[in-house]
Amino acid sequence: MLETTLCFPLREAEGDGDPASATTNADRDVLLIEKRRGLGEGWHNGPGGKCEPGETPQECAIRETREEVGLAVRDLEKAGELTFLLDGADHTVCHVYRTTSFDGEPTPSTEARPEWVPVDDVPYDQMWDDDHLWLPGVLEGRTVSAEFRFVGGEPLDEAEFVEHDLEWDVSF
Repeated sequence: MLETTLCFPLREAEGDGDPASATTNADRDVLLIEKRRGLGEGWHNGPGGKCEPGETPQECAIRETREEVGLAVRDLEKAGELTFLLDGADHTVCHVYRTTSFDGEPTPSTEARPEWVPVDDVPYDQMWDDDHLWLPGVLEGRTVSAEFRFVGGEPLDEAEFVEHDLEWDVSF
């Protein structure tokens, strides 16, 4: 089974770098990327990728965010653990993080085109079929454990999303 990560940096919408001043999601932006290659190419999500041997999921999220968009994230909070099954077999477990602590400005790479998006305007129609089920809660500060079932064989991004189970406000 693949072990992967997603990281969702959040900032105050006016970009003054003080996320503590944001009182609602309407006051916040989230950093999303448009994938330029690989699984999910052309879709939007948070920066992230596959864990390397010996690397913790948190280390992976930090590394992938730096590699994909040049942002140095820190003080990551685990917000979710998502398990994806394909044709009844375990396929991927994804560790989801969020943070309001980072340095730098996001820059495009060969892997990703970053964009700050108002939390209320996340383009769920340009994302994985399951994202609209869990990401709004994560962006509101909740935690989630979920299982998503797909059928139709490899690759996962061409399989059909058929069923899910969500558990909210879990401890990690």
